[in-house]
Amino acid sequence: MTALENEAVFGGARALRGRVRVPGDKSLSHRAVLFAALAKGGSRLRQVATGEDVAATRRIVEQLGVRVREKRGELLVTGGGIDSLREPEGVLDCANSGTTMRVLAGLLAGRPFLSVLSGDGSLRKRPMARVTEPLRLMGATIDGREHARLAPLTIRGGGLTAIEYALPVASAQAKSSLILAALQADRPSCITSPALSRDHTERMLMALGAPIRVDGLTVHVDPLTTSWGGFELDVPADPSSAAFFAVAAAITPGSEVVLESVAINPTRIGFIEVLRRMGADIEIAPTGEVLGEPIGDITVRYSRLQATRIDGDEIPSVIDEIPALAMAAAFAEGVTEIRDAEELAVKESNRIGAIQQEIIQLGLGCEAHRDGLTIRGGTPQPGSMLKSHGDHRIAMAAAIAAHALDGPSTVRGWAVVSVSYPSFAEDLARLAGPE
Repeated sequence: MTALENEAVFGGARALRGRVRVPGDKSLSHRAVLFAALAKGGSRLRQVATGEDVAATRRIVEQLGVRVREKRGELLVTGGGIDSLREPEGVLDCANSGTTMRVLAGLLAGRPFLSVLSGDGSLRKRPMARVTEPLRLMGATIDGREHARLAPLTIRGGGLTAIEYALPVASAQAKSSLILAALQADRPSCITSPALSRDHTERMLMALGAPIRVDGLTVHVDPLTTSWGGFELDVPADPSSAAFFAVAAAITPGSEVVLESVAINPTRIGFIEVLRRMGADIEIAPTGEVLGEPIGDITVRYSRLQATRIDGDEIPSVIDEIPALAMAAAFAEGVTEIRDAEELAVKESNRIGAIQQEIIQLGLGCEAHRDGLTIRGGTPQPGSMLKSHGDHRIAMAAAIAAHALDGPSTVRGWAVVSVSYPSFAEDLARLAGPE
């Protein structure tokens, strides 16, 4: 890989071989920083995700009065419990992080002060009603553009009432937001999802002793009476980032890659089931558990892939990995259908349109639908000019396709990978070895 300004050039179709530990899981890192901020006492966090999204969460908890320091690769967070949070002096900038804005909205809805959540242009276009509407039902005062459907959000917190709420879509961010609000409500609440979604918030809070109980798709939350204590955590590697190397190994002849210490929570590794269905050679070796989260090593070898269908209840478990899976479909034999994935259109980019454009740039057929894509796999053309569309996952998807092609291909707008995986290109080059 070579870089020129905001472009990256990949090429060679060189086999990927070796071991890599991708950055700490972004979802777990957000929650670890936030829950350490709410703890009474000091917490030590290692392998925290290095991207800009988690950095936004860190900056905000510091604005709320929490002390955060870095020392020898560790993040040291000193909290005083949830009641020690103070009113911020300025706007809380969530940058490009939907997780930061949606989850913090639930926390701040219960705090007795004024706060304003904003972000970059992309985040201000993303839908917020899935959290603001139920929070208003709990008594929160929230204002924003288009009746608080869009940020900036102004929250006058405090005095929440309990809720029994059925989420209209399976959203871990919305569920987590309501859990944090419910911990501050006047009596027990319950939140029900229509399908399985990421459960990191429930697992971590239960491991810390919070008054939460899970019954199937319903989370029961009692009011918090005592904050949990400080804790230590080595954040497992991010499966969403690992998915790009898994696909890269599966589509590049001669490859064998071991992805180390990955979070193998069943709600996060749906992409492995999809790849196995396509014929990928993948092994998972469990290695332990931290704060309720199982971890393990994942080995992926090159194999010839076949088309598949991704839809229905499977979508919530693979929604962030669809850009990577779309590139697996591009190199597979046959026609892959991705449906029931309307959520793709309101991510950091309209990922439905972005994926379609990039697969067409590879010389393949791709049709966009309101809820997904039809991808006609085959032999992508080398020497492609690809774009990130300002979206870190589209950039990495383009990179793994480019790497698997003969000859150089360019990915424009490469700098956006810093949102989640600043060293992605370097790790890809290391696995590929010298040219």
